Amino acid sequence: NEKNYFWDTVNEKRIKQIIKKYFTTEEKEKEIKGLVVSKGKKKIKGKIKIIHNPFKEKGKFKKGEILVTAMTSPEFIIVMQKAKAIITDQGGMTSHAAIVSRELKIPCIVGTKIATQTLKDGDLVEVDAEKGVVKILKNAR
Repeated sequence: NEKNYFWDTVNEKRIKQIIKKYFTTEEKEKEIKGLVVSKGKKKIKGKIKIIHNPFKEKGKFKKGEILVTAMTSPEFIIVMQKAKAIITDQGGMTSHAAIVSRELKIPCIVGTKIATQTLKDGDLVEVDAEKGVVKILKNAR
C-alpha cells in the first residue's frame, strides 16, 4: 500500500506538470517570429489593425497603422500604401506582401503563422525588421 501511495504521488505530480505545460491558457504570446522580406526602418512601433477583406474594411485602416492579415493580394494595395509595416501569417520571399512592401520601402514580416490569431486590433507592437520579430508592448483592452 505504501508503494502505491508513492507511485500515485509521483504520477499526480507528473500529471499536474503536463496539464500546466500543455493545457493552461497563458495570457498570450509576447513575441511573434517570421521571415523578414523587407527591412525598411530597423525597429518601428505602432498599433495593429487586422484586415481580412480590404474592400469592406479599407475605411477602418488609418495611415500609419501596422497591417496584419493572413496574406495579401492585389486588392490590398489600398491599405498597404497607408501601412507603417506589414505582418502576414503566410508567404515567403516572393509573396505579394514581400514584393509590394519592398517597392513601398516599408518593413514586412511574413510567414508568422499566428499573427492574425495572436495580435488584436489596437495592440501596440514593435516590429524588428532586422530579426523578424514582432514584440507586443501593450495589449489593447
